[in-house]
Amino acid sequence: MQGVGSAGVEERVRRAAGVLAGCLTAPVGLAYLVLAGVPLGAFLLWPRTRSYALRLLGSGARRLGALERRRRTRLFGDRFPEGYEGEDGRGDADAVRYLAARSWSGLVCGVVLALLGFGLVLAALLAGGVVRGTIGTAELLTQLVLGGVLLFLCLQGLSALTALDARLAGERFGPSERELLRRRIDELAVSRAAVVRAVDVERRRIERDLHDGVQQRLVALAMLIGRARRGGARDPERAAGLLDQAHREAAEVLAELREVAWRVYPSALDSLGLEEALGGVAQRCALPLRIAYEVTGPLPRPVETAAYFVVSEAVTNAAKHAAASAVTVRVAGAPGSPLTVRIEDDGRGGADPAGSGLTGLRGRVAALDGVLRIDSPLGGPTTIVAELPCV
Repeated sequence: MQGVGSAGVEERVRRAAGVLAGCLTAPVGLAYLVLAGVPLGAFLLWPRTRSYALRLLGSGARRLGALERRRRTRLFGDRFPEGYEGEDGRGDADAVRYLAARSWSGLVCGVVLALLGFGLVLAALLAGGVVRGTIGTAELLTQLVLGGVLLFLCLQGLSALTALDARLAGERFGPSERELLRRRIDELAVSRAAVVRAVDVERRRIERDLHDGVQQRLVALAMLIGRARRGGARDPERAAGLLDQAHREAAEVLAELREVAWRVYPSALDSLGLEEALGGVAQRCALPLRIAYEVTGPLPRPVETAAYFVVSEAVTNAAKHAAASAVTVRVAGAPGSPLTVRIEDDGRGGADPAGSGLTGLRGRVAALDGVLRIDSPLGGPTTIVAELPCV
């Protein structure tokens, strides 16, 4: 507990030093903008020389911005990604804007700290007057109220300015580790909810397939066998015909059961791998399906499973809803790089990315930190690309 307390005190001292350092660097940045910006002002206004003048002004702003980045890293513990580009890019104009905003906020922060120091001096003088007995009760209460209000305003202003400094640095240099962690938690929460929804949708689909397909066929099979048993003694030929029909029905039930089992989880993934499992999709597909498998090296099992279901669902949608005549699948990947799955059909397009099937695929891919892109203009073609990390 003592170590934790000392670490907390050390962090507070380091942050206080970072605030003071920011107040000291602010006048330097403002002086640079004034001394360099005033001579370059006319060139910045003239369109022909604006880019050159801005580049010259931005080079110094970048160097001073690098000092601010190191200050945030060493004294506040922020970690910014290398080569980060903000929403508006990392151009010279952005560097100048950051330096201007940072300089003004640092100067205001210095004014607030000066007011705090002035308040401490007044508090010391007040305490001395109380000890000497030269300050009455009414004046003491008045000074305490005014001092409390001044202290509250200064602390609130200081807190807002430090938050502004952190936000400006985040916008300029990229999100800090804490912000990245918060975003990651939000992404995981969203992807987890998407996976739960996808699992529920899949369960309903399996139940519907079993109830509307396999169960109805089994009922019909039982009825055929029952009719054959009841009429076998009176009409053997009719009973033989019913048994032949029941045999065909049993074969169709077995085929449908195998189809449902493949949609739940293909056993070929475990025994033969992704390439052979995709070959099974091509054999069962009602459309001409051409598969290019360009993967070097083994794949993680979750990646194989996700890639299989992306292909299977996309091909099924193309056959049922897109009125396509052909589908092309390309699976490519190498060790250390993401697996890319690309499915393209020549159907009528207009696929709804918010539909249940594509939403389920997006959730499955997002659960592996992957990305699913869908391009389906009206009139086609429809292209679905999934990128699955293999780490």
